[in-house]
Amino acid sequence: MELDEYPFSERYGWLQDKYGLSWQIIFVGESEIKQKITPMLMFVGDVCGKAEEAVNFYTSIFPNGRADILARYGKGEEPDQEGTVKYATLTLEDQEFGAMDSAHAHRFTFNEAISFRVCCNTQKEIDYYWERLSAVPESEQCGWLKDKYGVSWQIVPTVIDEMVKNKDEKKIARITEAFLKMKKFDIAELKRAYKETGQRDSKS
Repeated sequence: MELDEYPFSERYGWLQDKYGLSWQIIFVGESEIKQKITPMLMFVGDVCGKAEEAVNFYTSIFPNGRADILARYGKGEEPDQEGTVKYATLTLEDQEFGAMDSAHAHRFTFNEAISFRVCCNTQKEIDYYWERLSAVPESEQCGWLKDKYGVSWQIVPTVIDEMVKNKDEKKIARITEAFLKMKKFDIAELKRAYKETGQRDSKS
């Protein structure tokens, strides 16, 4: 893509690395850089024009979420519709994201190759995020879900990280077998499986 400019940046450009991952390099001059790398969501195809809706949706779900529409498309920027989002920022749990609409023809959309992991300490947290984010039942598996815009999320209990640190390969295999059967993670069931494996191991 040719170099271009935003109202808040005199130069930006897109590139693709050797793994096929896209990067947007923005020149900010003497402005303070609060976050060096910012995940960016481009709303294309069927969800083009829904960036602002999505930004408001995500910030309503996560505590202390906030957003700022920095630039909108104007007249003469067809095929993008006037007033849709050219660039917006949103902050979720102190992590800044970017969002934009693009009505141009693209050979991609959101898929599971990129997902956002939400770590939860309690079942109540898991239930909260799962209920609000999951919109595609057939995509639910092992803590993964897909929201109404096609963005993938992993809703994961922190306790599972401690469980898999165990050096006992048999125990890890049994815990893995338990969570592979789950869609939404069940912390109580994971703890039962963990305790049960300990009892089995002590008898063997």
